[in-house]
Amino acid sequence: MLCAISGEAPEVPVASRKSGNVFEKRLIEAYISENGVDPVTSEELNTDDLIDLKTSRTVRPRPPTLTSIPSLLSVFQNEWDALALETYTLRKELAQSRQELSTALYQNDAAVRVVARLSRERDEARDALSKITANGTSTIHGDAMQVDGQGLSEGLVSKITATQERLSKTRRKRGVPDDWATSETLQNLKTTYQSEPLYPGSRSMALNAIGESVLLGGSQGLAGVYSIADKQIVQTLKIRSGAITDTLWAGNRAIIATSSGAVQVFENQSEIFHFSSHAGGITALALHPSGDILASVGVDQSYVLYDLVSFSPATQIFTNSALTTAKFHPDGHLFAAGGVDGQIKVFDVKSGENAANFDLSGPIQCLAFSENGTWLAAVVRGETSVSIWDLRKSIQIKTLEIGSEVKSVRWDYTGQFLVAAGPSVLAVQQYSKVTKDWSEPMRTSTGSIAVEWGPSAQSIISMGSDGSLTEVA
Repeated sequence: MLCAISGEAPEVPVASRKSGNVFEKRLIEAYISENGVDPVTSEELNTDDLIDLKTSRTVRPRPPTLTSIPSLLSVFQNEWDALALETYTLRKELAQSRQELSTALYQNDAAVRVVARLSRERDEARDALSKITANGTSTIHGDAMQVDGQGLSEGLVSKITATQERLSKTRRKRGVPDDWATSETLQNLKTTYQSEPLYPGSRSMALNAIGESVLLGGSQGLAGVYSIADKQIVQTLKIRSGAITDTLWAGNRAIIATSSGAVQVFENQSEIFHFSSHAGGITALALHPSGDILASVGVDQSYVLYDLVSFSPATQIFTNSALTTAKFHPDGHLFAAGGVDGQIKVFDVKSGENAANFDLSGPIQCLAFSENGTWLAAVVRGETSVSIWDLRKSIQIKTLEIGSEVKSVRWDYTGQFLVAAGPSVLAVQQYSKVTKDWSEPMRTSTGSIAVEWGPSAQSIISMGSDGSLTEVA
């Protein structure tokens, strides 16, 4: 009977209830206190599972190898050799560990230096971006100007405040004009005209205030003004470089943004000024309700405000993602920008501070403020629905399912009609203040990527991806 641990006859033998193995009591108790398992089977074991065995006491004989001086010397020599070998091995492992530690410390120090250098270069790049020079060339204003990220001038702040006070006072009391379209009018709308393709690769169009002229351009760097009455291009505008990414009217001035990062201002077919404040392509333009402040957003994660009276950049605000679309609130005190990160970022125009953020499921395709002053319509790129957000509660209150991909949305002047355009659909959604329900008075299969309301909402002008214009009246 031998101990399963030492392999020798035990002086105080015990047996395990679970495995039946025999152990020296002092050895197994020490093992259990350290590991808590059976050393042979690795099963959980404690001292209560041990059974004392009664055996006749035997005198352990002296090993035959240690009965003479030569055998003892031999054992001592073997033990010394083993100890010397173990000492050599430990010293070798210690030297290797020291070398690995030295290498790890060197790599850590190098990584810290790289991170510090990259952080410094990032800060320098951000500082440089915030001080981009806008080189404007004009017959009236020919001096170079700088966008320095400072706040708006007192004059612009006063103009924004006055515009907000003037428009917000009359907004809720404003009634529906007598000649405005009704749901019955929209139900009877039909396609009355479609032009030939004008500018391939078109992404945006703008209808002037009286609904007579359409400003549009394409991916080949060509732009022009189309007369709805004459049904032809009446003005051709000279673009400096890049594809046309957005267009709008500021009174009788045509404003065009390009993928090269330029904003060009035209009057009577001649360029009167241009800005180059973005470090990359411009994706969208927006005009303040006062008509004197222009905004542009771009892939450089910033938006720029321009003073259209002095033709100078007013401020540049940087965000945390590339921006895709933008709109001013109808009262002019808020500015909303959609990003590729799926977030609608709402800013206070006067201070540039981030007032609110609304999170959606993907890059923002289009934004549109309702004339009621409280709702914001948003479209996510590639989706078939329009989400309606309540600015007062900062929540999404409605999802309008259009049934086909949506590229553009526009509210009418009364805030009761919302037109949605896509590659295979043109649909109008109506909100009734009486029943507080939504309905769809009109739907056609006209493919569109941009849309505008005609005068008194009696017609709709849409544009296809080839630059062709369609009138539904």
